[in-house]
Parts: sequence; C-alpha cells; structure tokens
Amino acid sequence: MSKIKEAFRKGKAFIPFITCGDPDLETTAALVRAAVANGADLIELGIPFSDPTAEGPVIQAANIRALSGGIKTDQIFEFVRDMRRDITVPMVFMTYANVVFSYGAAGFISTCRELGIDGLILPDLPFEEKGEFLPLCREQGVDLISMIAPTSEDRIGMIAREAEGFIYLVSSLGVTGVRSRITTDLSAIVQVIRENTSVPVAVGFGISTPDQAKKMAAVADGVIVGSAIIKLMEQYGKESAEPVGAYIKSMKEAVSQAAAHPDLPAGPDV
Repeated sequence: MSKIKEAFRKGKAFIPFITCGDPDLETTAALVRAAVANGADLIELGIPFSDPTAEGPVIQAANIRALSGGIKTDQIFEFVRDMRRDITVPMVFMTYANVVFSYGAAGFISTCRELGIDGLILPDLPFEEKGEFLPLCREQGVDLISMIAPTSEDRIGMIAREAEGFIYLVSSLGVTGVRSRITTDLSAIVQVIRENTSVPVAVGFGISTPDQAKKMAAVADGVIVGSAIIKLMEQYGKESAEPVGAYIKSMKEAVSQAAAHPDLPAGPDV
C-alpha cells in the first residue's frame, strides 16, 4: 500500500495546498511545519507555473509572486530534500504538464521518488493522455493522482478503476477559489467512485470554512483546501505560519468531527 493510502487510514484526511516560494522558500518551510504540527495528514505542494489554467485569481497571484521571486524547480527539489529530514507525512506535487516536460519527465519523476514525493497531480493532463507519464510514475513508485469533476459523467467509473493514491474530486465547475456554497451533488459522484475502486476520495476546490469541511468530509475520505490558505499567506506574508497553522487546526478538527458523526448531511447545497 502506498504511503498516501496509509495517510487516509488514520481517518478523514485534511490536505492543505501551499504554493512553493510564495513569498519565499523559508516561509514555505515554516508553513509546512505549521501544517504538520496542526494536524495536516498530507501536504500538497504547488510548483509555480506561468499559466496555471485550473487556478483562480488567488492561486494565480501566488504563482506570479513566486515566479517573480525567481523560484526554480531545482530549488523546490532541494527544499523538499531538506524538509524530508524530519517531515514524514506524505507530500505530493501539484503542477502542470509543461513543467514536467520542460524539466524532462524521466528526470522529474525519478527525482520525486528520490526526495520522497509520494504523488503527482497534473490538472491539465487529460485522463486519455496520462500514458505520457503513468509508466514513469509506476516505475518510480510515484502515484499519478487522478482528478474527477462534475462533468466527468460517464467517465467517472473508468477514471476511478485506474486511480492510484487518492482521487481528487473537484467540488464545482470552474477554477479554484473560495465559494460561499457548493451545490454539486457530490454524494452521487462518490457513490459511483466507490462502486469502482477502494482508492480514497478527497474533495477540493472552493472549501474554506470548518462547516464546509465537515460536510465535505462526511461525503468523502478527505478535504483539500488551497485558496483560503493562500489568502492568509497573501495577508500575512512572511509572518503567515502562525495564522495558517491556527486555520489548519480548525479545519482538521472539523474534518475529524465528520469522522465521528457520519450521519451529517451528505447531499448538495453545502
């Protein structure tokens, strides 16, 4: 069993997303440590890209800030190498296919294995084209994380059957960003996923409050939060570790409550 699946075996998982190098890697390191100290079960690290098509304005701005600061992929690799001296929770990279192609897919993925990166999320990689990366990922023991969206429809079962690590279930149409309400009937999508695989399901896109996190965790196996964390980073800059840590603690507590109360509402209109 992969290290990612083991993280979900502890109960409902909380997964924070952090853009590497925003505003600098020293701050990123402090954020990762704060996330782990406050209950994060898995860390999603964003490698900045100039055209992050899946991201809304908040995470796009974080990418621009990091790139403007001169962040490079090799610097992020060295950052993870340093983190792995004492951080043992699973980590995955979220980036775009062009970043991997530009670096060299074989070298990029083998370096992920060397550093202890457990999975790779490429939101612009269509399911039908994952053959470009899947053999390399399997050779290196790096899970290529599948994404399922409300528009996946008849493809949900097919994607689920071939999924590894965990399934990233996109809560809403559009790009990442805080949403006041999530109206997708995620329980119906999760039911189809569960009929086709035992791979854990984590819901992301738009989740920002403990109440939303609790309700999403009642539907799925985990919750991913990015934009709300990046907004705190934008607000507090190099001093963001403490407020982000407190926020993550509140979200993890909410997710854990869902694990203890599986009778919470699981339908739309969250």
